[in-house]
Amino acid sequence: MARRSADLCRLIHFDPLHKASFPSFLRSQCHLHLRTKAARRRPDDDPDDRHRRNDAGGGGEPWDRSFRLDKCRGQYLLTNPRVLDTIARVAGLRPSDTVLEIGPGTGNLTARLLQSARRVVAVEIDPRMVDSVLARASRLGVDDRLTVITGDALKTEFPEFDICVANIPYGISSPLIAKLLFSTSRPSSFRSAVLLLQKEFARRLLAVPGDSEFNRLAANVSLVATVELLMDVSKKDFVPCPKVDSTLVRLQPRTDVPEVDLDEWLAFSRTCFSNKNKTLGAIFKQKKRIAELLGRSKSEGRSTNVFMEEEQNDNGAEENDDDNRDDDDLLEQNASEVSSFKEKAVGILKSGGFEGKRPSKLSNEELLHLLQLFNQNGVQFR
Repeated sequence: MARRSADLCRLIHFDPLHKASFPSFLRSQCHLHLRTKAARRRPDDDPDDRHRRNDAGGGGEPWDRSFRLDKCRGQYLLTNPRVLDTIARVAGLRPSDTVLEIGPGTGNLTARLLQSARRVVAVEIDPRMVDSVLARASRLGVDDRLTVITGDALKTEFPEFDICVANIPYGISSPLIAKLLFSTSRPSSFRSAVLLLQKEFARRLLAVPGDSEFNRLAANVSLVATVELLMDVSKKDFVPCPKVDSTLVRLQPRTDVPEVDLDEWLAFSRTCFSNKNKTLGAIFKQKKRIAELLGRSKSEGRSTNVFMEEEQNDNGAEENDDDNRDDDDLLEQNASEVSSFKEKAVGILKSGGFEGKRPSKLSNEELLHLLQLFNQNGVQFR
């Protein structure tokens, strides 16, 4: 029997192990497996994304893995070629168009935009991405039609453009939309903006008075633009994989924007929506709110940059009056003036029948009427 077992071991090229050495054998094999697995894993791997490397849309877009993507900057690369093709198609580009792209990444969308447009101007804050997209355009032989501006999109002055097409980092969606819609000439000089946004954020842009999601952002955007949802995009189409799905949205500037000072409208809507579910009477009776408004009415000019800074963390939540800057000194120094101003503001609300109404229920037409009443009585919001 022993001889038969030895013959079998020789046939399969396996030398019998001594009982005492068998545990050591298992440990060595386990270590070998772990080393091999570690060697196969790239240093920038995300455990949630490894299985999606090449299966997005039947074969994802290639990207340079020599640097690590920064989720804190919203660096989620769209890699599904079918989705990328669709975005470029629905943008409705013309051969004479100049396209503004925010955050081009490694150029997956940029390459497609350059196929249809005369020129693409991309704004990118990460120098690594700038080098990557420029190198890609050079390989494609279209680098003469691509201009990349290295800088923060919120602080960079945009050149003239016809259409904005971009996969916007979620963290700057609100202030960037504000910049596009409120920092351009009136009427807006561009045709449309096709933006890939967080799905829940996109739905809030379409909220109407009475909806639970209706807020200052929806009111401001609807005043100057129309919003159209084009399609949803799965989070699985991105590398690394974000926690939420996205929606492609088209913003088209209105040609019938009401005759209103937009800077003042932004300041006015901020005051009204400081707590959208309170009545306007309650909002304008708050001493700190009145002191803030009194200070604003005395100041010169309000920049839309203020609106953008305030909107950066907009997630649909209400503002807390306690979070505003401290106006205690103003309250103490001008107590009588603040009290008089409050009575005046509440009187204006009563005269128009607005004292018991809530901002979340009011249309833009009603809000514009209220702003007009304030202006007629010498109350300015900028």
